[in-house]
Amino acid sequence: MGESGDAWHTAGAAGHQDGGVVTMDDVAKAAGVSKITVSNVVNGRNRVGEPTRLRVLQAIDELGYEVNLAARYLRVGRTGAIGLLVPELERPYFSQLARRLADRVERHGMHLAVERTGAVRERQLSSVAKERVQLYDGVVLSVTGLTPDDLRRIELGRPALLIGERDVPGTFDHVVMDNVGGAELATGHLLATGSRVVAMVGGSLDHAEHDMVSLRTQGWIRAHESVGLVADLTLVVTPEELDMGAARDVVHRLLSERPDVDGIVAITDVVAFGVLRALADLGRSVPDDVQVVGFDNVDEGEYSVPRLSSIEPDNDAMADAIVDLLLRRIGATEPPEPQVVMPTPRLVLRESTR
Repeated sequence: MGESGDAWHTAGAAGHQDGGVVTMDDVAKAAGVSKITVSNVVNGRNRVGEPTRLRVLQAIDELGYEVNLAARYLRVGRTGAIGLLVPELERPYFSQLARRLADRVERHGMHLAVERTGAVRERQLSSVAKERVQLYDGVVLSVTGLTPDDLRRIELGRPALLIGERDVPGTFDHVVMDNVGGAELATGHLLATGSRVVAMVGGSLDHAEHDMVSLRTQGWIRAHESVGLVADLTLVVTPEELDMGAARDVVHRLLSERPDVDGIVAITDVVAFGVLRALADLGRSVPDDVQVVGFDNVDEGEYSVPRLSSIEPDNDAMADAIVDLLLRRIGATEPPEPQVVMPTPRLVLRESTR
């Protein structure tokens, strides 16, 4: 079968009630394009203009047909699947990242497979070594818990892109948040709007660890320094887990020892939700008594009480960059030069700050 003859099967669309097998001719005729154009769309090649690509995808959707992935894999060595390997799905950030990536890869006629690796080094290394990873056309891997040496030893055999805060070898594309800049922005806003004793809930003073919590703590320190203050490191408190319950408990302890705290930067929005619960328990008004800023700008922040101010790391730009870089690498005849993308964060102000 030639490149333009991908096999398709009916999903019961009105135009093919007999459920028979068809070729790309059906899709091409419905979209008013050639079979080659349909093949380019289905295989994620960057050779089709956006209006044409959308017209082809609309025809595919209306006809109710799905590409025969097994036939395509045998012919061109691609399955149309992108793998997303993340440490956990419980955190809203990762589930919402998966949704953003799925939306984008589907526009290219592909689909996203999500795997949970666990947030510990051994499970992550085991996950990337599994044979099924070889079935993905490309892999997006969160590098939480992996060292640069671990990453140098990884041989995925597939185009790969890394997300997360760890230092990574220069052979990988890397999409990363500006954790330092975002936390500095959040802390600076609290200091500029009247808070004088600003705690960092969920931070870490172990700056040897190049991870999210230490980087965001560095941003908290820098914000104090930029206005001529010395950050009180005793205000960096670390819950047992970065979840709502542990954050609530640690804020209870913090305010029993430091009732003068009038501002809190939470390491993530999930931690911030626990902070808000603790402040409500203690009868502290937000933002009148204590201002609170989170980080990640997850959807739930729009519905907390009060609505949560948060750092938006430009989640959409990150998702765009992940898909664009990975598809570029999948479609390249020669490996392109690796890129590092770090979008600019912004502060989304809601009811938890003044």
